[in-house]
Amino acid sequence: MSVISTDKLTRRFGDIVAVRELDLEIAGGGVVGLVGPNGSGKSTLIRLLLGLIKPTSGSARVFDSSISHPRAYASRIGALIESPAFVPSLTARTNLRSLARLRGISNARVDEVLEIVGLRDRSKEPAKRFSLGMKQRLGIAAALLPDPELLILDEPTNGLDPAGVFEIRLLLRSLGDQGRTVVVSSHLLSEIEAACDTLAVIRYGELLFSGPLDELVGRAGECIETVPEFPGDVGRLGELLSAKGWKTTVHDEDVRVSAPASQAADVNRAAAEAGITLSALRPHTASLEEVFLRMTGEDSGDNGHPTVALDPQKPEVRS
Repeated sequence: MSVISTDKLTRRFGDIVAVRELDLEIAGGGVVGLVGPNGSGKSTLIRLLLGLIKPTSGSARVFDSSISHPRAYASRIGALIESPAFVPSLTARTNLRSLARLRGISNARVDEVLEIVGLRDRSKEPAKRFSLGMKQRLGIAAALLPDPELLILDEPTNGLDPAGVFEIRLLLRSLGDQGRTVVVSSHLLSEIEAACDTLAVIRYGELLFSGPLDELVGRAGECIETVPEFPGDVGRLGELLSAKGWKTTVHDEDVRVSAPASQAADVNRAAAEAGITLSALRPHTASLEEVFLRMTGEDSGDNGHPTVALDPQKPEVRS
């Protein structure tokens, strides 16, 4: 059963379409990455699912309940939206106990979530002494108070140093392994790649891809990276290999051939017959970041220059 499903979900803010006819299915269990450039509609989608804003058109369901009635599933969800806010002078434990009391949750659960996020030994310190990473973990602890089946985290690693990012990544993996569904919005692709099982890629409110991470990277296909001994041969090498029927991409110092590694010997032979000596010949598989940029374009989303969204079933991924 899908934990989240949307049907042509749309949200407009005046002339701006933040989410455009989005059809998305998220199955239960594991860590799901919600990825897209700034301004892609990730945070708007999260607010729609939590019932914080209403859709302009279309519909969505969470745990088979319509988002028009968020009270039906609110007790089954935990969420961290933007930076967590706590009373600076109160200890971590007191902050969480105050939140727990509002929701009728026992103090025993407070100790449990502090243990889960690794803050039990620091729970008697005031929140103002916490680093940004510790505050993020405290925010996740607050989201975990109702023991939710679905945990939604909006940019949980935003602003963290590498050590803090690593800690949050391990925590997310642990929560997903417990059987929860963890939806993580992020633009840090390396961390998404390390932490997530499945991925949904959104660009300007449109869904470009949804499915297993390995499937997305696999669509990039294999290529062979060839580096001529003399840089001046790069252009000629590209023309030669293209004439032989290979699809090539010429860079400043190398030529990439869209072909499996098994054809490396043929590529090397063709270069040698033309009098071009290769100093390097190696297979190359695109990273998640490369695939993501080819799907969404290299604009950050902050510069006001949108690119055309690609077919979500056939993203144009070239090696």
